Amino acid sequence: MEAGPVPVRPADRDLPPGRREPGRGRLPLRQGRQAGPADGFLTRRPRPSAGVTKGALYHHFANKTDLFRAVLDQVQHEVADRVAATADARPDPWDRLVAGCRAFLEAATDPEAQQIMLIDGPAVLGWNEWRAMDEENSARHLADALRELTGAGVIPAQPVEPLVHLLSGAMNEAALWLARTGDPGALPATTAALTRLLDALRAP
Repeated sequence: MEAGPVPVRPADRDLPPGRREPGRGRLPLRQGRQAGPADGFLTRRPRPSAGVTKGALYHHFANKTDLFRAVLDQVQHEVADRVAATADARPDPWDRLVAGCRAFLEAATDPEAQQIMLIDGPAVLGWNEWRAMDEENSARHLADALRELTGAGVIPAQPVEPLVHLLSGAMNEAALWLARTGDPGALPATTAALTRLLDALRAP
């Protein structure tokens, strides 16, 4: 039996994808993640999958940019959840920061996450919207960790926002470089360099 469109209530259309009722939009997003990189995302027809028709897909989204925005939001949440789970397993606040940063590098080098999150995101949505989504879904967690550490005196008291942008930018760039290099030792070397960078922040 062919699956029909997954209904979206009018009230749900005004909510961000991550805040709709569980299960709503999951099939369209899975299909949207097959649409390809930015150079073809806005012109390529999504490929049917899992019995979901193109009509059912577009029933949920105003256009392909709206679809991509939902896909990016989903991927950012998945990476943030993976980072948070790794960090939360450590009882010490400093260890949580280091583990979380390392987990981000590992998660962001996944080919799908790297393509959608770091390459297609700024290209399709523009830098300002992409940065706003990045801050909402991941950078704010980094900011919370740094505030906890500066408040406890583990990191010397200082404005947190510059540190957030410096570390976030460094990790995003490192993830892009890791995706391009063919060196099998690149990830361990990069995580070691990141650890030294973080250690330099600690109070003497």
